[in-house]
Amino acid sequence: MDIFTIDELRKTFTNGEMKEEILKGISLTLKEGEITALVGPSGSGKSTLLTIAAGLQPASDGKILFNDNNITSMTAEQVRDIRAKKFGFVFQFAHLVPFLTVREQLSFMLDVSEVKMKNEKREQEIDYILERVGLSERKHAYPSSLSGGEKQRVAIARAVIHKPRVLFADEPTASLDSKKSKEIMSLIQDLTKTLNLTTLMVTHDEEMLSYVDHVVKMSDGLVV
Repeated sequence: MDIFTIDELRKTFTNGEMKEEILKGISLTLKEGEITALVGPSGSGKSTLLTIAAGLQPASDGKILFNDNNITSMTAEQVRDIRAKKFGFVFQFAHLVPFLTVREQLSFMLDVSEVKMKNEKREQEIDYILERVGLSERKHAYPSSLSGGEKQRVAIARAVIHKPRVLFADEPTASLDSKKSKEIMSLIQDLTKTLNLTTLMVTHDEEMLSYVDHVVKMSDGLVV
């Protein structure tokens, strides 16, 4: 099922009298339960495309349709609400809160996304996700005691604990070695299928493409 569509998306940056068009009319359709990877050289526009699609910066022109709602015509408050409740994010670095335990990281995300559930149900949901990412035994650990791979697993668990519809991943394996990168991609692939996520990711590592359903190659702001 198609729930996320990017239609003729454009982005232009202005510096004084100079204008640079970073995205030159990108159109993509993303499907539930599938991973779409954006690849291309540095400066091709892939990270800009992901951040605009995720509502982290505005487009200059074009549409982003989520469940047939045009995100690009929404107010900033409406976009923030969708980001908090319907989107999940994984970045190159985990960006964990240093004074929160693994379990508390996930509980905090449930608060941010305004998920309403009884305490017993909340604990069950947290335990379930931590088991899925292989961190059940580490739920009381603080970030300082976690390995790089473990931190990224926490970041992934945090990104999906509130049951988002769309997962955005920007170079999720770039800070990891080859073995841990494959483990993280296998985890993202598994969660995308079992939670029926629509996943859009940026990667420069061609070894990770074996885990995705669709590859979109970009160059100079265009799909090639």
